[in-house]
Amino acid sequence: MKISVIGSGYVGLVSGACFAQMGNDVTCVDIDESKIANLKQGIVPIYEPGLDEMIQENLKQKTLHFTTDSQKAITESKIIFIAVGTPMGEDGSADLQYILAVAKNIGQHMQSHVVVVDKSTVPVGTAEKVRETIQTELNQRGCNLTFDVVSNPEFLKEGAAIEDFMKPNRVVVGADNDNAMDIMREIYTPFMTKNDRFIGMDIKSAEMTKYAANAMLATKISFMNEIANICEQVGADVNQVRHGIGSDNRIGYSFIYPGCGYGGSCFPKDVQALVKTAKNKGYNPRLLAAVEAVNTDQKSVLAHKVINRLGKDLTGKTFAVWGLAFKPETDDMRAAAAITIINMLTTQGAKVVAYDPKARHEAESFYLKGNKNVSYVDSKYEALKNADALLLITEWQEFRSPDFDEIKKLLKTPLFFDGRNQFKQQRMEAMGFEYIQIGVTA
Repeated sequence: MKISVIGSGYVGLVSGACFAQMGNDVTCVDIDESKIANLKQGIVPIYEPGLDEMIQENLKQKTLHFTTDSQKAITESKIIFIAVGTPMGEDGSADLQYILAVAKNIGQHMQSHVVVVDKSTVPVGTAEKVRETIQTELNQRGCNLTFDVVSNPEFLKEGAAIEDFMKPNRVVVGADNDNAMDIMREIYTPFMTKNDRFIGMDIKSAEMTKYAANAMLATKISFMNEIANICEQVGADVNQVRHGIGSDNRIGYSFIYPGCGYGGSCFPKDVQALVKTAKNKGYNPRLLAAVEAVNTDQKSVLAHKVINRLGKDLTGKTFAVWGLAFKPETDDMRAAAAITIINMLTTQGAKVVAYDPKARHEAESFYLKGNKNVSYVDSKYEALKNADALLLITEWQEFRSPDFDEIKKLLKTPLFFDGRNQFKQQRMEAMGFEYIQIGVTA
């Protein structure tokens, strides 16, 4: 199948590479000439396990192509995926200008029937706007060409996106006619040879499904962090509470780990966009607003623990930070808790020495650029040298079983602030650490 994916960011690259892996002829389009030039050489602008190798393999097989020529891609494709960004506007709503710009481009250049697929996360009703935009351009051209608009939201976890796409636990497609639904089923069938996980529905329900899924997961995270904060007040141990409730199969263990709050490109943006959508319809989504409020506060909890332990004036103090990305197995720092924590500490006069296996460049070049009190090192133990305390923020695998003797030797004092509750309190204290975690009374 001839497929174009317009927008070569995270979703576009993963989708394009995986469709090509199944033998489709895929063209990924982007307006960034430098990005496309690098992609043609197999240089991938993001870190996602397995993506580099898949792109390089399909470039060699000539099943995957990269271009800035959207007109050519549109005219040669039967299916066009829109995978451009939908950044959050100042009022919390999703900004659709890039989606609609692509729709306009499709209407101006399509030469035959196409299926246009909204792959980007978009508010309910976006498919109608895309349809109207394309039709307006066709009317201006005096064309009577036909097209379908389909919603196909992505459910990719950063750090496991290739696995999620190649072995999906569900493929949600919203369409308004059987022909479009059949075409979508055809291109996804190779990904579901053992189990049919294709879920067809109407377009608005598909658009809503993506927001509902992310809002539910965000709610579980904020709920557990709220419980953690209450545990500290009453003297309970949130780690034991988590085991107690997670054993109930109606609840489960997923997304009930206390920590520094959620971040990334999806949960913060999607929760706020859903709140905005509801309010625009005259409904006040009190639960979702609380989910976001709890998360915002949670990002500062670890920094407050440092200040409560060492005082408001942190001048002369140096802190080792392990982890900058919002989660492990990605270099994504969008809305990462590390940004809030580090800026709070340095505002109080502290210096920070940070280590992250993948996100250093993101921090240096953008998210913490200009913060002169932050320096970066190339190993976790190098960050510890003469530091007054260690803060663990992102739970990368290499932090799960460190050399605790080496940590104690390198730190000025064995003070460990764990924002991910990775270790047992009694064990840490037996080894001589002052161990401070989330949801446990110090």
